[in-house]
Amino acid sequence: MAKKNVLGRGLGALIDVSDDQQERQLLHSPSAVSEIPLKNISLNPFQPRTSFDEEALNELVMSVMEHGIIQPITVRRAVDNSYQLITGERRLRAAQKAGLKRIPAYVREAGDENMLELALVENIQREDLDAIEVAISYQRLIEEFSLTQEGLGDRVGKKRATIANYLRLLNLPVEVQTAIREKKLSMGHARALAGIEDRAFQLKVFTRILSDDLSVRKVESLAQKAKKEEGTEPVIRDDPRSDYEDLREHLSHYFGATIEFKRSNKGTGRIVIPFKSDEDLQRIVSILDKPGK
Repeated sequence: MAKKNVLGRGLGALIDVSDDQQERQLLHSPSAVSEIPLKNISLNPFQPRTSFDEEALNELVMSVMEHGIIQPITVRRAVDNSYQLITGERRLRAAQKAGLKRIPAYVREAGDENMLELALVENIQREDLDAIEVAISYQRLIEEFSLTQEGLGDRVGKKRATIANYLRLLNLPVEVQTAIREKKLSMGHARALAGIEDRAFQLKVFTRILSDDLSVRKVESLAQKAKKEEGTEPVIRDDPRSDYEDLREHLSHYFGATIEFKRSNKGTGRIVIPFKSDEDLQRIVSILDKPGK
């Protein structure tokens, strides 16, 4: 039976080897590890990740200085005793900052056509990429390997709809993409914004998300309204019912109880916090008595 080429199954799925060889590669046999001079290693030009958290990197540097490199990086042999990084750029950077001269590495055979795929699966499995970097990587795979969204989905073990949602992020304005990368905007908000075709209105909603903390539900509602009223820009009105529902869900989570709002049309009302026993009531009272809450 032919093997299905799925990145999600591991790095070995990308390299045409026997089952025994693949197992040894996936397990990284200790005999395959070499100590390589850092000065002989160049970066992976196909690395999909373009930003690194400095604070997290500095923490890794401290760990490297104390314990060394626990997990080897992966490289491919180049020319004149030099190597090109496949995966492990954070570890390589940390080793450089820690002042190491050599680093443990697995040496693999990989052509240019595999480099982007290998780097992508490494980062996806480690959840190291932000949403925009994932989208860019998916787009590069589609263009460089002439894949359809469905074909790419099969190779990375994702649904076609998931691939499409990521690719739609690349159509968002630069300001929005930057906010996603800086984690100022959630994936849910970004997907809802991508559903707004009018660029000016899209940016206006984006600004309101940042300034007024609009819920994802609110943005989705605005996107749907914009589609129904094509040619006119919907008015962004505050929906007290949506706000109350968000607040009710927040309080229910905070108190560990199903909070009820009793509200009249005039805006007056009360908040009901149910309890199941005297002990449960005491628990709720202790939450209310917490200082600063």
